[in-house]
Amino acid sequence: MRIGELALATGVNTQTLRFYERRGLLPLAEREMNGYRHYDQAAASHIRFIRGAQAVGMTLADIKSILVIRQDGKVPCEHVTALLIRKLEDVRARQQELALLETELQNLIDTSRDLDPVDCTAGSVCQIIPHPHP
Repeated sequence: MRIGELALATGVNTQTLRFYERRGLLPLAEREMNGYRHYDQAAASHIRFIRGAQAVGMTLADIKSILVIRQDGKVPCEHVTALLIRKLEDVRARQQELALLETELQNLIDTSRDLDPVDCTAGSVCQIIPHPHP
């Protein structure tokens, strides 16, 4: 199939397909006599894998590392599991950071309800937002 057909089949635009090819995520396509790229079904499978991996938070570098292992004829399951564990740890850390931010924002909102706009001086910009001291 040509690049436009692969794009339609996978829901990925042609520029992205060319980008994946340049980054080594997609094997170089065979060229027809007229110079058009020609892809097989394996390319569509690769694209679906890339999109699925991105959907669970993997970076293109993560994805490439998985593809390299597979291209070497090995099964990448242990590597993928390690990547997923690291992603889960990152998500949990971000959730903790967001929970702290949520508390801080709620405290600022609660405090803002008790403030009188008359007390807000031009020099302080806004009395709701705390000003850290240098």
